[in-house]
Amino acid sequence: MILDLMHVLEKLWKAAYVFHAEGSLQADLWVIDRTLRILFGEVGQVVKGIRQSITKRGLSGPKRQTLNAVANYLYRNRSRMRYNKYLANGWPIASGPVEGACKNLIKDRMERSGMRWTEQMAEAIVQLRAIYLSGDFDRYWQFHIDQDQRRLYPVASAVVPK
Repeated sequence: MILDLMHVLEKLWKAAYVFHAEGSLQADLWVIDRTLRILFGEVGQVVKGIRQSITKRGLSGPKRQTLNAVANYLYRNRSRMRYNKYLANGWPIASGPVEGACKNLIKDRMERSGMRWTEQMAEAIVQLRAIYLSGDFDRYWQFHIDQDQRRLYPVASAVVPK
């Protein structure tokens, strides 16, 4: 499973603010540099650099805890951060497109004015909307009719060939 790059960036920003002022150009450059390294498959180097900075700067207390948490998070998830390979395969590394699809597929339809849904009916509408947006509605509807015919007239559907 791919670790969403946005989660990695959240962690990198936390680490950057240990070293640099929030909103500073230095913090921006620090995050950009580490992000590029991670995108090129150098997660281990980024982790090593963070850990070395803790030691070289003699950090302790909350700063050390923050950096250790970031380094440990990156290390623990390194097998899910092979972004260079994912991108080479054309795979998405962030959830933006998926979240956009959810908004288009679900939110726009389900949150219209005056809408009230039970969970069961909402699920049914979401499934129908997905079928419609995929261009398969006509095929689905014919299948649905066929299934109703078999359910309502089991003997006739067994005798009459299509």
